Amino acid sequence: MRTYAIGDIHGQYDLLRAAHDRIDADRTRCGDSAAPVVHLGDLVDRGPDCASVIGYLRRGIGAGEPWVVLKGNHDRMFSLFLHDPGARDPGLRSSFSYLHPAIGGGATLQSYGVRNAADRPLAPVHAEALDLIPPEDRAFMAALPSQHRRQDVLFVHAGIRPGIPLDDQIEDDLVWIRGPFLDDPRDHGPLVIHGHTAIHQPEHHGNRVNIDTRAAYGGPLTAIVIEDRAVFVLGDHGRIPLLPGDGIDTSA
Repeated sequence: MRTYAIGDIHGQYDLLRAAHDRIDADRTRCGDSAAPVVHLGDLVDRGPDCASVIGYLRRGIGAGEPWVVLKGNHDRMFSLFLHDPGARDPGLRSSFSYLHPAIGGGATLQSYGVRNAADRPLAPVHAEALDLIPPEDRAFMAALPSQHRRQDVLFVHAGIRPGIPLDDQIEDDLVWIRGPFLDDPRDHGPLVIHGHTAIHQPEHHGNRVNIDTRAAYGGPLTAIVIEDRAVFVLGDHGRIPLLPGDGIDTSA
């Protein structure tokens, strides 16, 4: 069983296309065009080309590409803002709003042509967003699943609540959790592939693999391939094994 995965994108369209190029090169070496590519969410916010990222993934899936796109907390906040600009995601700290610079929603709206969203009254910004963002993109983002499982591997954006059966996990945890999941060394059953918590290089912790390598902050966008439970980082010159206890510098 072979599955590819890509970490948090955050509007970095060029990095996303380069990650797909590395996956395509690995597919050619393996002779495998059918293995799915799981995108771990956070398509939007902070980066410059969020609209291009959404359109590229939506059109690719529509054309039959074997791609899975999961919901991240930023994706959920984007959809919530479009539905009700006054609503607050329960995972968001009270000192922040979706348009706060630390969250980066303004960059997403700007990629669709909504200028200076954080500096203008909310009502006209929201109305302009609804006018400029295609309904197809809005529907695509609203319908993203929060997890994907392939045999002994589970893909989620942020992690799971340890000790809770997988069928009973709630979306708030799947897109927001950190400490209770990151600090738990127990075997979760499947190997959990996740992002959400930005690190400088992909890390394998035995029970989980984190591949959010700070693309939102100028870092690389990591792509990996998993075969059964073996994990390899895809570099420009092929595969690099990622073993439990390892971290791999992908910035060189």
